[in-house]
Amino acid sequence: METPSLLLMGGSVDLIMGHAGDAIGASRDNVPIVTVAAIFQKDPQVLITHPGTGNDSLEKLKGKQILVGSGGEATYWPFLKAKYGFTDDQKRPYNFDVQPFLKDKNIIQQGLLTAEPFEIKKKGGVEPQVILLADYGYNAYAFTIETTKKLVERNPDLVQRFVDASIKGWYSYLDEPIPGNTLIKKDNPDITDEQLNFSLEKLKENAIITGGDAQQLGIGAMKEERWKSFFDNLVKTGVFDANTNYKDAFTLQFVNKGVSYYKT
Repeated sequence: METPSLLLMGGSVDLIMGHAGDAIGASRDNVPIVTVAAIFQKDPQVLITHPGTGNDSLEKLKGKQILVGSGGEATYWPFLKAKYGFTDDQKRPYNFDVQPFLKDKNIIQQGLLTAEPFEIKKKGGVEPQVILLADYGYNAYAFTIETTKKLVERNPDLVQRFVDASIKGWYSYLDEPIPGNTLIKKDNPDITDEQLNFSLEKLKENAIITGGDAQQLGIGAMKEERWKSFFDNLVKTGVFDANTNYKDAFTLQFVNKGVSYYKT
């Protein structure tokens, strides 16, 4: 388990931000963590390439050097190997520094839709080619809300109020971001309005939060069919054994109330 999960299981926090893959991994390892909402309907994970190199689709990246973070090796990388024929000898370690990318037009790197593309353009004056993995079949729920099964059982009202407040907060932010941005900058003085505006634009442009099932069911929406589809994909790639009980990784009892419920 990573640090947020350890804090959760240790009782230091009651809820954390997570990812569908991590939640299924916890279920496999018999760790009593459960996902109660999925704020991002699309995982914002991207691969970034230089313009004019012809590297504008996943099919064209086979055999080419790609900077991959340690977290990606257990999530999206096996998916790319299974579906697009990527191989481990393509991988190079990504240390979350865009300078190697800026220095070499042949390098491809991972990133988040809302972060590295902005940094690359700002530091290098390059408008990068961005490939959103969610558009190529990588259908993980991301930026989820996770808690312990114990809290769900003992205090479901608390969980419900936290989920509802989070979802309503996201609707408020998407409609009027200035108050939220003020608080973000207070805690993160290095972040700029330009960065915040870019991130919000990308979230909206790609329907990361309000797309998919969230269009009707509201932000945070989840469906069992979507979880099964994601799990089946990772079984095919060898990340999980088919006997893993993926259904233990989530509950639908706190979401799917409809857009009008959250916006009134």
